[in-house]
Amino acid sequence: MTFDPNEIAYRDLLEVFFALHDPTSVNRQGNDVGEQYRSVIFYTSKQQEQEAEDTIAALNEAKAFPEPIATSVEPASTFYVAEGYHQEYYDNNRAQPYCQFVIAPKLRKFEKDFGEKMRAENAVQPAASVAGFLLHSPGASFGLQISECRF
Repeated sequence: MTFDPNEIAYRDLLEVFFALHDPTSVNRQGNDVGEQYRSVIFYTSKQQEQEAEDTIAALNEAKAFPEPIATSVEPASTFYVAEGYHQEYYDNNRAQPYCQFVIAPKLRKFEKDFGEKMRAENAVQPAASVAGFLLHSPGASFGLQISECRF
């Protein structure tokens, strides 16, 4: 995912990222356990690294979560595209229990908390596109990597 900073600020992406998952658990998101479910931000510039670190520090200082944030901040490296059945997973599998009980509630939260802002800024249409990326999918880390795709 890449973003156009003229359309949406990196800090806004970080805000969504931290709002839609539990950044305090290590190698876990809900019932999903394993390193592939770790909370991680992959940065592509020193500025992104610093903004991510500053955001984590501010959230920890504000005690925004009951436990300290466990999200790691790591340099982006080689990105491997997931298998085809992982692509557009939610859109293609809405009837699956995982989509109904894990992804759909996060999409509703995204729409409730950020929908108006995203529409006002014309940053992301539809909301499901961003949430679908930010939400962990089977076999993929819950991470924010800014790299090649545009929205």
